[in-house]
Amino acid sequence: MAITSSLLDKLQAIRLRFEEIGTQLTDPSVISDTKRYIKLNKEYKELEELVAVSMDYKNILDNIESTKALLKEEKDEEMREMARAELDEMEERIPQMEEEIKILLLPSDPEDQKNVVVEIRSGTGGDEASIFAGDLFRMYTKFCEDKGWKVEVTHTSEGTSGGYKEVVFNVSGNGVYGIMKYESGVHRVQRVPQTETQGRVHTSAATVAVLPEAEEFDVQIRQEDIRKDTYCSSGPGGQSVNTTYSAIRLTHIPTGIVVTCQDQKSQLKNLDKAMIELRTRIYNLEHQKYLDEISSKRKTMVSTGDRSAKIRTYNYPQGRVTDHRVNFTLYNLTAVMDGDIDAIINKLQMEENAERLKEAEM
Repeated sequence: MAITSSLLDKLQAIRLRFEEIGTQLTDPSVISDTKRYIKLNKEYKELEELVAVSMDYKNILDNIESTKALLKEEKDEEMREMARAELDEMEERIPQMEEEIKILLLPSDPEDQKNVVVEIRSGTGGDEASIFAGDLFRMYTKFCEDKGWKVEVTHTSEGTSGGYKEVVFNVSGNGVYGIMKYESGVHRVQRVPQTETQGRVHTSAATVAVLPEAEEFDVQIRQEDIRKDTYCSSGPGGQSVNTTYSAIRLTHIPTGIVVTCQDQKSQLKNLDKAMIELRTRIYNLEHQKYLDEISSKRKTMVSTGDRSAKIRTYNYPQGRVTDHRVNFTLYNLTAVMDGDIDAIINKLQMEENAERLKEAEM
C-alpha cells in the first residue's frame, strides 16, 4: 500500500503540472514567445500518455475499494460472486499497470523525439553487399511509410550490380530516433547471391548508422569553418543528371567532416539538406561519447556505441531473422524485408526498459 500511495502522490503532482501547462498554452504571452511555447507544448505531449494511464490506474483503485465495500454489505450470493470475479480481474491488472507507469516515469531521452539521418553502407561481400544495402534501404522506406514518416534521400552511390555502396537519407516524424536508434550496427545476410553460379550460400554485410538530427541551437557552426564546393549531380555510370552545378559538397575544416547532397535540382535545397547533415555529424561526435557510456550498461544499445558490432542476421534459406542482442528469432523474413520490423523493435524496447528500471532501482 505504501508503494501505491507514493505512486499516487507522484501521479497527482504530474497531473497538476499537466493542467498547469495546459493553462499556460492558452496564455497570449506564452503563444507569442515561440521558443517557450514549443518547449511547453513538447512537455505537454510527453506527459499526455502518462496522465491518461494514471487516470485509468486511479479509476481501477477506486473501483477496487468500492467493490470491496459492496462485498461487505451485499447479501445476495449471485451478486457477491459477480463482484468477486470483477475484483479479481481488476487486482490482476494492477501490477501490470504499475510496471507501465514506472516505465513512463523514467526520464525520457531528449534525443528520442528527434528526426534522424540514416546511412547504410555495403560491407564485406562485394556486389552482393551492395544489393543487400539496397534491400535494407527498401525495408526502412516501407517501415517509415507505415509509420507515416517522411523519407528524403540526400546522397547515393550505386552498386555496379544494383543496390547501393552507400545511401544517406533523412527521416522526419514523431519520435523517430527513439524507434530507429536500435538499427545501428552491422546487419548480416546469408543467401545465394544473384551473382553466384554455383548456388552456394554466401554471407555478406551492410552497416547501418542512425544519427539523431541536430537542430540549429544544438550546435553552432561558423561559416568561415565551412568550405563549399558545387558540382554537377551524377547518376549511374557517372553520367551527369543535369548541367547546372546543383550538387553540394561541404567540408567542415576543424573536424574534417565532409557531406554531399545531390538529390535536389535546386542548389539551395541541396545546401539546406547538406547543412542539416553537417550539423548532425558534428553534434554526433559528442553524442557518441554518451552512446559509448550507455553501451557498457545496455545490451540493446551495444551496437550504437560500437558500429562494428553484428546486431542481426537475415538467413534466406531458413526464412529466419535473428537479433543477436536479445537472442530473438522470427521466421517471417519476407514480411521483415517488406518493412515489418515492429516485433523486433518492440522486443528491444522492452529489454531496454527492463534494464533502465533495474538501473533506477539500484
